[in-house]
Amino acid sequence: MTELHSLKITIPNDMVYLDIVENFAAETAKKFGFEKTQIGQIELAVEESVANVIKHAFEPGELNTFDVICEQIPLGMKIIVKDKGLPFDPGQLAQYDAEKIDGRENAPGLGLFLMKSAMDQVSFVNLGMEGKETHLIKYLPKKNIEEYYPGRKLDVEKAPPAAKVITEKIPYDVRRMQANEAIEVSKCAYKSHGYTFFDDVIYFPDRLVALNNSEELISLVAVTMDNIFMGHSALHYPYLGASIAELTYCFVNMEYRGQGCLTRLIEQLFRTEKKYPLTGIYVNSVTNHVFTQKVVVKYGVNDCGIYLAASPGTWVFKGISGESKQRLSVVLGFKYLNPAPELTLYAPAAHREMIEKLYCNIGGKPGFAVPQEGQTRPRQEKSVITVNVFESENCAEVWVDSFGSDLVKQIKHTLFDLKSKQVGAIYIYLSLEKPEVYSAAPQLEELGFFFSGVLPQTQIGDTLILQYLNNIALDYGQIQILTDMGKQLLCYIKERDTNLIAR
Repeated sequence: MTELHSLKITIPNDMVYLDIVENFAAETAKKFGFEKTQIGQIELAVEESVANVIKHAFEPGELNTFDVICEQIPLGMKIIVKDKGLPFDPGQLAQYDAEKIDGRENAPGLGLFLMKSAMDQVSFVNLGMEGKETHLIKYLPKKNIEEYYPGRKLDVEKAPPAAKVITEKIPYDVRRMQANEAIEVSKCAYKSHGYTFFDDVIYFPDRLVALNNSEELISLVAVTMDNIFMGHSALHYPYLGASIAELTYCFVNMEYRGQGCLTRLIEQLFRTEKKYPLTGIYVNSVTNHVFTQKVVVKYGVNDCGIYLAASPGTWVFKGISGESKQRLSVVLGFKYLNPAPELTLYAPAAHREMIEKLYCNIGGKPGFAVPQEGQTRPRQEKSVITVNVFESENCAEVWVDSFGSDLVKQIKHTLFDLKSKQVGAIYIYLSLEKPEVYSAAPQLEELGFFFSGVLPQTQIGDTLILQYLNNIALDYGQIQILTDMGKQLLCYIKERDTNLIAR
């Protein structure tokens, strides 16, 4: 069987390199057995595809590179143009209409029309956090192409200057996201974080639309009076019908970061009518800067926990100083949307005082009790736990749905499995409303878990959070905390960090 070859070239996003890519594709096509006319068609398709990436795939003034791959396939050739630039929605591409071009060389949809005319197959692939690809396929048996557009060359253009912040106040509207605006949300996420954002859902416009249709996500956008996209924020339910949701996906395009978009988006999210009513909202605020912490505290979202090393240190925050190379820690904040319920919690003795302070900080009304003799003994043998691994974050959550006498054994096995997979940070959630937590938490702390905080109103009730760091070196001095309560909590956690105690 004949070996099929593959060649790749990586080029800067600069039009001066367009001829090099065309020559690369042409010479490769010649080696793969294509004739002069077909090679010309391949050059044309590559020219259109590569020029489109250079002109439109990156932010103005952004310096980057992308790949062009030529693969030999049975009876032909496949060209992949792969970039990690701005997301886009191929469903919104303009359709070429020859009767309406009025002699224009850059008529809408002409580039795609030329590619499809010159090649046998043209397709677009969204890779999420890995970017996107354009696939061009040409077969050796000559296909009937009625018209061929030879020698069309694009004007070499310099990238326009990066967008400047609009200093004067402008009128704008805040409303629910429309389906065709999902791509703008993805682009805005890219402009803010590149492809480093913790949840790759944000890079799939179709998924954002589907989540909004199911009401698992409530997306609001800020738009100018001319319907130009400015920013986005959302409430994300951890599951359909949950009583709490996360305030997340908050992005504002650079030029509008002085218009108060984020403030209005958050205010509107609180007021927006919801198919699944909420009792509370929680927020995870990064700690390499305090900007997000300042915003959420203003709306009564107060500190109740700190997740150490929750995200990779490769996160990008464009336009915001204070970036850190170590894994990012986040502050967990919570806000009751209704009067806090009166609860009886079985806080483990070692953490009772801190847990009470955290509830006081978020406006909770818990009562605390010490279990009676025998209450801490599980009534069943098998524990029920749920493990969620987040690959992009390299962290995991372990939810103890019900306590069993084998809990420590199960957690040991789970911990061994997660560590063998090199999961960096592991968080375990225990119901404070069940007396078994009183003795279970100290046993888990003997395995290396240590205090993280509390989270009310979850699917298993109000929870105690413990955390485990898997061979992660953490400089607490790089963790920026805004509030006095948050700083006190960080000191409390640091004193109990088993990694530091072991040194």
